[in-house]
Amino acid sequence: QVQPVESGGGLVQAGGSLRLSCAASGITFGITTMGWYRQGPGKQRELVADITSSGRTSYADSVKGRFTISRDNAKNLVYLQMNSLKPEDTAVYYCNVLTTRYNYWGQGTQVTVSS
Repeated sequence: QVQPVESGGGLVQAGGSLRLSCAASGITFGITTMGWYRQGPGKQRELVADITSSGRTSYADSVKGRFTISRDNAKNLVYLQMNSLKPEDTAVYYCNVLTTRYNYWGQGTQVTVSS
């Protein structure tokens, strides 16, 4: 099954950092925007950050100045560097890969920030 594969989640104390990675495994054609979404307990899934193939980025207001998204177009990888983490950042983080034909989702990786 073609699916992005996330890694890098875990448990961290407030103020700490984590780096998420996502490999667009098996997706070899027409990748446009790559991004990260999250879904906290009892909440709807929301966009955290995304990046176009030309490198243009956008961020949720809640993470601006703390999170940085980047990508390696040659290897079809996308990263999310998360600094100054807060308990409210606790969520399952999902990688999203948008192509010209389909929208792919990863299975998610848990990020837990303790106070």
